[in-house]
Amino acid sequence: MAPTLLDRPRPPAHPPPLDWQTMADAFEVACLLRCTPPPADRRGRASGDPCRSTVEFNREDAALRMRQLLTRLAVPVEHEVSTGGLRRRYEVHRLRVPEPGRAAYARLLDAGWRQGRRELLGAPTAGASSARRMWRTRLAAAAWRSALLAGGRHVRRHILGVRLTDRELAAVLVRGAALLEVPAALLPGAGCFVVSVADGPDRTRILDSAMLNPGPAAAEGA
Repeated sequence: MAPTLLDRPRPPAHPPPLDWQTMADAFEVACLLRCTPPPADRRGRASGDPCRSTVEFNREDAALRMRQLLTRLAVPVEHEVSTGGLRRRYEVHRLRVPEPGRAAYARLLDAGWRQGRRELLGAPTAGASSARRMWRTRLAAAAWRSALLAGGRHVRRHILGVRLTDRELAAVLVRGAALLEVPAALLPGAGCFVVSVADGPDRTRILDSAMLNPGPAAAEGA
């Protein structure tokens, strides 16, 4: 008997969107990753995988924040610390997601980045709920927190800035600053982008917004 159209396998449905808290945590991890240079292969070419399973930080607080977020997302992670340098010692914090957890980790980061980026860069929705407005502000703060922890600091007397190589993250930071009611400038640098805010009240607002606060109640909905 010849198969009918109903017998043909159907393509898998798109996974449901992440809840706000899961999305915010996954989005922040994705931002931390995008602040760090991707590892190069044997030919010196950078990896094009935005969800790489191993990342290195030269700041302990950035590594601890990413480990905290992955733990909340139920993603297993290994944290190694190595020391280098001779006259000037430094630490390298390497986080690695072991093989059994990589598929779930990649799905979470992909969904978190796509949803978070869409919330921040998309046009404001008329009649958006108070929860949506609140979470968009938290996403903006998470992006700046990641950049301040893991990006290249570009601090001058009159500005607070970060150096990034990721164009999309730079756009997210500019839009995020606007949601935090702070004007931000985007300038091209030597092989990077510099996103900066003015010293004074603008700098203070960004730093205050990026500070870690106690987690919100899990029952908050859209």
